[in-house]
Amino acid sequence: MREGTAPEPPILVSACLLGVACNHRGLGNRAEAVVELGRHRQLLPVCPEVAGGLPTPRPAAEIQPDGAVRTATAHDVSGAYRRGAAVAVEVAEAMGITEAVLKARSPSCGCHEVYDGTFTRAAVPGEGVTARALREAGVSVRSEEDLAAELGRASGDHDAPGLP
Repeated sequence: MREGTAPEPPILVSACLLGVACNHRGLGNRAEAVVELGRHRQLLPVCPEVAGGLPTPRPAAEIQPDGAVRTATAHDVSGAYRRGAAVAVEVAEAMGITEAVLKARSPSCGCHEVYDGTFTRAAVPGEGVTARALREAGVSVRSEEDLAAELGRASGDHDAPGLP
């Protein structure tokens, strides 16, 4: 940061990508690309599912063809997913956040594809509840896989840190 300029806002990240044990299994999904990003930028971890009131661990849930988010036993958890998305948007707006790195294929955070609702790990094009809400609020969203690919492409340039 140059003297006299405002600091860059933090980047919102799925907390699990930093190793926080908050995914549905009660584990983290640590992504080295996100950890590396944190060496150059301030990160703000959020777990929308936990923010929406769901426990850790919790039953896996997937977005259904009708748009509802349900567990394999058909328990509708859409309300918790919407509440968590609203928290993420509120945090982003309050902090001036314009970028997010979110967990790929998650029913909350998937930003390119999500699981198809059959609990067979089949992915379909689409986005999670939080990813959609953030995008609609003007936040640029990408996955940890996107970030890893960007870092891989940038690694040939030894003069640049390879990070946004």
